[in-house]
Amino acid sequence: MNSMLTRSKQRTICSHLGRVKLQLLYKASIHGFTSPAFHQRCDNRCPTVSVGYNASGYVFGGYTKQPFSQSTAYVNDDQAFLFTFSGEKLLKYPVTSAGCAVKMIADCGPYFGEDLVLVHGSQAVVHSAPGTHYNFTAADMHGNDLTLTECEVYQVEETTALERPWRIIHWESVKMNDLKESIKIYRPTHSSVSQARVLLIGPVGAGKSSFFNSINSVFRGHVTSQAMAGCFTSSLTRQFRTYSVKDGRKGKPLPFIFCDTMGLEESTGAGIDIEDISSILKGHLPDRYQFNTSAPLDSDSSGYLKSPELKDKIHCVTYVIDACKVSIMPPKLEEKLNAIRGKVNLMGIPQLVLLTKVDEACPLVKEDVKNIYKSGYIKEMMQEVSARLGVPLSCVVPVKNYSEELELDPDCTTLLLSAIIQMLRFTDNYFDDIGDRFSNMEV
Repeated sequence: MNSMLTRSKQRTICSHLGRVKLQLLYKASIHGFTSPAFHQRCDNRCPTVSVGYNASGYVFGGYTKQPFSQSTAYVNDDQAFLFTFSGEKLLKYPVTSAGCAVKMIADCGPYFGEDLVLVHGSQAVVHSAPGTHYNFTAADMHGNDLTLTECEVYQVEETTALERPWRIIHWESVKMNDLKESIKIYRPTHSSVSQARVLLIGPVGAGKSSFFNSINSVFRGHVTSQAMAGCFTSSLTRQFRTYSVKDGRKGKPLPFIFCDTMGLEESTGAGIDIEDISSILKGHLPDRYQFNTSAPLDSDSSGYLKSPELKDKIHCVTYVIDACKVSIMPPKLEEKLNAIRGKVNLMGIPQLVLLTKVDEACPLVKEDVKNIYKSGYIKEMMQEVSARLGVPLSCVVPVKNYSEELELDPDCTTLLLSAIIQMLRFTDNYFDDIGDRFSNMEV
């Protein structure tokens, strides 16, 4: 039974209820727009979230901690509220008369006071009379469209950490320092390359530049912001940039380079051109190349590297994906990512997925980042992004970038360093593959 309520909207509702998840109990399009179907599946279940949908695009409903029944009585619930969505924002209307928060009626679906009733009279309709026990306007709640296209009821369940983490990670400070040292002493296995080049690709706002800033912060010893980063609807990155990370303020460059690009955008002609990505992969783009969304780079462009060497090419591609938006990824954006992945596959370049903003996606992780591999929800998100992008789950790595902090956190740092270690392992695979190809040619 598939939920019509998006993951994003589920998270938004849950953020008002604590560390919980929603379990679908009743779906009118499957079980029927009738009160018997509703009561059969929802009576004596609590707490619940009831959601109505109409053809005007409104998503609205109510929450109650009380179990549904058919007693005909009002029940007291000082935590009950009605809600509607304006885009992804939840507008909340708390109960004003707790003693009449919910009424238990046999021939209707969810019945909030006398103000909002879903599946009214066993019909696919809404009864709406605001101002009695809840204050809202009909126009804001459902746009005065009282015909239901769908009605769902969810049970609210507490989320608990998995008994054991499903991936092993060592959080001790000694291990964190060992990871840093391993990165510092790393050397690409191909003698002509001194620094592995990792290309960061992802939608606008996913956290590509923030990831570089976070890694830079780890090795500087304090939070920095060298690359432009922020929450915008269009890409902040307008140039192709290559960033080296130094071991400390005056230290030597570390053995890897991050290549940052414009963010991917859903609409045609916006964001980075896929052909420009091909040029980046092959090593043709110079640092600080200014992207032109109307035309991809060609061999006559200023700075074009006509005969790139191995050190100029990309050795690992890393897709940066916002954990909060995995389930609502627009189809056209997913198509662009799959087209890019196809080009990368043809070139034999290893691919990794960074799942960012995991603390925003999961309250358990927000509480303590060490819960990252104890969170069943984050595991589900990793499995979903693995399926959507066609990469093995072992190639999906969750991270929390530094975004609001002023000082470094050892646990966040450990996750970030673990991601770098995976990237370097993948680049070794690339160089090993090249070495094997040359060996076969000599034979």
